Amino acid sequence: MSKRLFHAYSMGSDREDVWAAHEKKAMDDGRDYLDIDIASQQLTIYKHGNKMQSYPVSTAKKGAGELVESECTPRGWHRVRAKIGKDQPLQAVFIGRRATGEIYSSDLGVQYPQRDWILTRILWLGGLEPGKNRYGNVDTTWRYIYIHGCPDELMTGHPASHGCIRMKNSDVLDLFNQVEAGIKVYIHE
Repeated sequence: MSKRLFHAYSMGSDREDVWAAHEKKAMDDGRDYLDIDIASQQLTIYKHGNKMQSYPVSTAKKGAGELVESECTPRGWHRVRAKIGKDQPLQAVFIGRRATGEIYSSDLGVQYPQRDWILTRILWLGGLEPGKNRYGNVDTTWRYIYIHGCPDELMTGHPASHGCIRMKNSDVLDLFNQVEAGIKVYIHE
């Protein structure tokens, strides 16, 4: 972020407008990014400013919000800070961003009904907007917000997660293979 943009952003009430204008310019310049629309429960890939592909997602059951422990999906500009699980099989189970060696099945789901299943791949998000989704009690990274696979039967077209963006396993694998770490992600209602 430029010094001028940072100064304008840090000055207060207009900071969201300044950030949005800066990022809209980046999008208009044809940069690649992911767009997550909470209202439509859709994730869309944009490459060179062109809409390439969309996937259904499931965002937070409790709606949009940025606070730690809110179990809400954070809004605003983010980036994929890490891609996790590259060589894991479809439906590999992750706990704490580490593969457990398990492969999800309905029997495993019955055996561990309390788990919030994170499957196949993880795209770990980091907020880019200080005070909105970065630093302090709104930091997306330390809220451990991911785009990740989940049991396909949980993908009903309705918000149901604990804050993350859930996807079908084949969809998250396809997305993972198309994007690089660092790609920007815009989450909005």
